[in-house]
Amino acid sequence: MADGSDTTLTAEQTVAEQAPNGLVAGIKSFAAGHGGAKAVIEYVGKRGARIVLVGEDGAWADQFADGTDVARQACATAGVTVENAWERELMDQMRPSNDLWRSMARRTMAR
Repeated sequence: MADGSDTTLTAEQTVAEQAPNGLVAGIKSFAAGHGGAKAVIEYVGKRGARIVLVGEDGAWADQFADGTDVARQACATAGVTVENAWERELMDQMRPSNDLWRSMARRTMAR
């Protein structure tokens, strides 16, 4: 790659945005209500990033951020550990509600 290429990363391009207070508050609230939480961040294209929160009690929820960098910063500010991927232990900890099972069944039957 030639010097001066527009694809070369520089320190100025890696500045992270400030995480919105509402996002941080939502993550903190979920973690406090479920005995702590872990997060997995998923990139969802132009929409940004999905933060899937899994509580210590098995409950789970999600939040959306403008990007993965904003999502990581929000989780760090809220004191929630971010997992690198969906590990077996984390998936085994999740306990879907009965309403979610019913919702998934309706979608399957509608096909």
